[in-house]
Amino acid sequence: METIKIMGTDDTPTVILDAQNEIFEISGRSLPEDVTAFYDPVLQWLDDYSTSPNPKTIFTFKLVYFNTASSKLLLDILMKLEQLKEGGHDVLVRWYYPEDDEDMQEAGEEYADIVDVPFEQIGYTLS
Repeated sequence: METIKIMGTDDTPTVILDAQNEIFEISGRSLPEDVTAFYDPVLQWLDDYSTSPNPKTIFTFKLVYFNTASSKLLLDILMKLEQLKEGGHDVLVRWYYPEDDEDMQEAGEEYADIVDVPFEQIGYTLS
């Protein structure tokens, strides 16, 4: 399975999807001009991954900001993780948020309420 590594910019997040090394992470800022074009390869990768997933999938979100358009695509990613779990696989979402950012913390809580996937909320200090 091919690895996806997209380095983040001011408008797009860093995305690492590496099944072999068990790294599944989206971090940074997500406000791409064409959100569908940006996230389509991620969703396609998850579809491919779901045919032969690792015994445990820990997906990390460490976003400092995302726009409304991105929020829908993030939910699409979480729904694919939910399907993986419903297929009998071990899935965990780690939602990192800056400790002083209530909006980002609440976003994680709202996603956790929507999808049936175990969530860990982890506050951190921005350095």
